[in-house]
Parts: sequence; structure tokens; C-alpha cells
Amino acid sequence: MVGALLFMTNKKIIIAGGGTGGHLFPALAIGEEIIRRNPNTKIHYIGSIFGLESKVYPIKDVWHTLLPIRGLQRGFGLTSIARNLLLPFRIVISIIKINKLLKEFVPEIIIATGGYAAAIPLLVISKIYGDLPILLQEQNSFPGLTTRWFADKAQKICVAFDEPIKTLGANTILTGNPVRKAISKGNRNNGIKKFNFNKNKKTIFLFGGSQGSSYLNKIMSEVVKNISNAGHQILWQTGDLEYSQYRFMNSENIRVVPFINNMADAYAISDLIVCRSGALTLAEITVCGKPSILIPFSNAAGNHQTKNAEALVKMGAARVLFEKSLVPKIMIHTIMNLIHNNKKLANMSKASKALGKPNATIKIVDLITLVEP
Repeated sequence: MVGALLFMTNKKIIIAGGGTGGHLFPALAIGEEIIRRNPNTKIHYIGSIFGLESKVYPIKDVWHTLLPIRGLQRGFGLTSIARNLLLPFRIVISIIKINKLLKEFVPEIIIATGGYAAAIPLLVISKIYGDLPILLQEQNSFPGLTTRWFADKAQKICVAFDEPIKTLGANTILTGNPVRKAISKGNRNNGIKKFNFNKNKKTIFLFGGSQGSSYLNKIMSEVVKNISNAGHQILWQTGDLEYSQYRFMNSENIRVVPFINNMADAYAISDLIVCRSGALTLAEITVCGKPSILIPFSNAAGNHQTKNAEALVKMGAARVLFEKSLVPKIMIHTIMNLIHNNKKLANMSKASKALGKPNATIKIVDLITLVEP
């Protein structure tokens, strides 16, 4: 068994995935747990030059390769058309880079957390190194393309929801989504100090995922002043691309930031969270036991964000608002009703905590010892 030897000597592992935080941070969480168990393990991360990992990996100072790959663009504008025309060339260049890497670094196993940055290594490895063990980690209730493409080649598939088990095969195991150990260990006092907030006021944390959300930013821009004027504090992560449009809204009770590196402290100061319902986001807020208002992305594949949100709503951990009927007045009303109801917030927090799976990363790394070629 490959896995039985995995942590006994210096082993080599490739962890591939990225593009968004939903694929990147599970990769980092799994890698951190592997290194915690055996610091001598050599991990090489693979991501995209266009993904969040292009910023995070250098900061984390991890060994990595970035591929010139990005997903197929859905729009019909000149930029989207140009990017799609370049895609075949980007795929060829990425394959060449992976082949070069594999000549220098031959892993005992590849772990893939999704995204196009994971698809290319999996494609090359499955064609050339057919006996190399593969472990897939799928975050969503509706499996992504990379998981669907390579499910039949994987020895183990780790999922966070029951639904994919029915379609992905007998090697599929319910583990929950991996989150970084530090995410639930934020320090409220540090967060209050960092964002220069008043410790006696309630704080609403607004964000649209690691890259931000144009739709949510627009809605938020029309509601934050009302909430602020009621005496509540707002921490608003816009994403890098739109920060310049909204930074002028900073005030005594409003903090507008492009990106937050230390999400643990941001969660620690939050009394209520307003966000999308991506799988990783929900994994983090439930591990932290935070009540939330969820706005699912309406164009998510397989409508998976709505399904993700419904799981929390069903257990009383969240409220859901849908894009098609959402107007600023409804958003303000929902936030104010919850933030002024301490009993309701406490019950939602308890329900959220009960849904959290803080040991998901440990379960996934445990499974590596069961992976056979």
C-alpha cells in the first residue's frame, strides 16, 4: 500500500487546485495537516497564474508551480472571445510545464481540490503515469467538472455533502470540507484593534467570496449607510477588482477592504455574516459557529449554492435571500431584524456550530493512508 508508507519516510506529494479560494484553501489546509504529521514530506502545489494562489503561494512561501490556464469564458465580448481563442495554446503550455515538473519531481500521490489548475496535472498523470494514486476533494453538492472528469480514475473521492455519493461511485466518502486549523481560532481583541472598531458595538461582516461579487457589492453599497446609521459596525470585503469603487464609503462605522488575509480574526469579531453560499465559505462559518444571511450565486453550476444554503437554513443556522427578488429594502430589513434579536442570533450560532466539521481535514489526510495504486 502506498499510503501505509506515506508518512514513514520522506515522501513527495502534488496538491493541485485553485482559481478561487474555494479550491485553494482546501489545498492549503490538507497540505498543512500533512506537514504537521511529517515535516519531512515534500509537497509541490500546482495552481494558475490567474488564480488567487498567485498571490497566496508566494506569501505562504510554499513550493509551487503556476500554470497559464484559466476557465472557458462564458461572455461574448471581445475580451472573452480572445481569451477563449488562447485557451488551446494555454493548455499546451500547461501540459509542457507539468511534464517538465514530473521529470524532476515524481510524486507518490496527487491530491486534487478542483479547478482547471487541477485538471491539467490530472490529465497528464492519468495518461502517462496511470498507476499513480489520485485523491479528489470535492467541495460542492454538485461536483465540479474536474471531479466529474476524473472520478473514475480516483482511488478516493472526499465530499462535503451526501448528494455526490450517489453519482461519483463506491470510492466516495463523506468527510466535510477541509478548513485551515487557524480559522476557528481568531482573536476578537486583535480583530477589533486591526479594524479600529468599537468593542461595544455589534459587527456585520459582508463579503462575496475571495474574489468579491459585483452583485453583492452593488446591493451592499445601498444598505451599509442605513445599518451604520443605526449604530452598527460593518466590515466589507469588496475584492481587489472593485475596491476602488467603494473605498470612499469608509467611515466611523464602516471598514471597506479589498481582501482580508486573516479571516479568523474577521470571523471572531462578527456577530452576523452576509455572504454567498460557496461550500468553503459555509464550512468556515459553521466551524466558527456564526449566524448568516446567505445570497446564493444564481448561475452556480447545478444550482449548488442554493443547495448549500438550504442545508443551513433547514437546521436554523441561516436565512437565505435570492438574487431575483432581492432589493436593498429587503436586505436592510433582514439584517436589522436579526442583529437586534440576541436570542435569535444565539440560536442560529448554536445551530451553525453543530453543522461544522472541524475534523474534516484530519479525516481526509487519514484516507491517504488507504489510497492504493
